[in-house]
Amino acid sequence: MFRNLVLVSLAMATLSFAQTTGRVRVLHASPDAPAVDILVNGAIVIEALPFREYTEYLPVPAGAQEIRVNVTGTTTTVLRANPMIAAGVDYTAIATGFATPARTPALDLLLLRDDNTLAPNNGVKFRIVHGAASAPAVDIYLTTPFETIRDKQPGLSAVPFGAVSPYLSVPVSLYQARVAVAGTKTVAIDSHRLVTWNNMVRTIVAVDNRGGGAPFDLLILPDRN
Repeated sequence: MFRNLVLVSLAMATLSFAQTTGRVRVLHASPDAPAVDILVNGAIVIEALPFREYTEYLPVPAGAQEIRVNVTGTTTTVLRANPMIAAGVDYTAIATGFATPARTPALDLLLLRDDNTLAPNNGVKFRIVHGAASAPAVDIYLTTPFETIRDKQPGLSAVPFGAVSPYLSVPVSLYQARVAVAGTKTVAIDSHRLVTWNNMVRTIVAVDNRGGGAPFDLLILPDRN
């Protein structure tokens, strides 16, 4: 009886917490920016996040929030945003673009609203983000491992920098993702073999090399399972 009361109390507390907070994770995808600290409403919540690294989901109070990105260990703010966080909703915040003022596209914060519900039929769900500031628009192919793309049409065409695909659902299988310059078969990024399993949800982000430019790469963020 006591155990049941404890479980009920924990469930109610968890529900109450979810109704007053959202969850945010942060990805550092700005190739020429140093490691950064992330501040929410003036308080440091993430320290020394380097390029190409990301955090876990962190609880953030619902409502209007001030998010600042500072050069690690300083009060120098390189990026500031005031997003509205909804209770019970997950977000991915991606620092994209170049921190150096003379370079374009400029540093920006891309805030994505995540959908971590499961795919139909215990399948796999993913979305793709073009976060490589130096790369042109791209075509994206998803095939079985090492299958030629020579005569195939891309699954996503002419995707520009900063674009975010809708969530795509596919059966559990082995895949290979290739990212080519739009209108060509010139592969700029190759995932090689991708292993999937039931109820996997992922966000796949194309990123620059450090400093900007090739070789480009894919970061696979574990949204769920």
